[in-house]
Amino acid sequence: MAMTLRLTEEETEALRRQAEAEGRSMQDIARRSIHEYLARRDRALERRELLQEAIDENRELLDRLRES
Repeated sequence: MAMTLRLTEEETEALRRQAEAEGRSMQDIARRSIHEYLARRDRALERRELLQEAIDENRELLDRLRES
């Protein structure tokens, strides 16, 4: 799907410099950055879900520890 991304002049210049430094296109840098961001969000969500499962499974123990 095509998409238009509007950046500030400063963002565009920083992206251009980074692309030149890495020998990659600005589009490649932007797409990779989005991919990495989404992957981090997925991992964070997974960690939260696992933590909630552990809390739910150990609710009684956690309540006793809080009361002591």
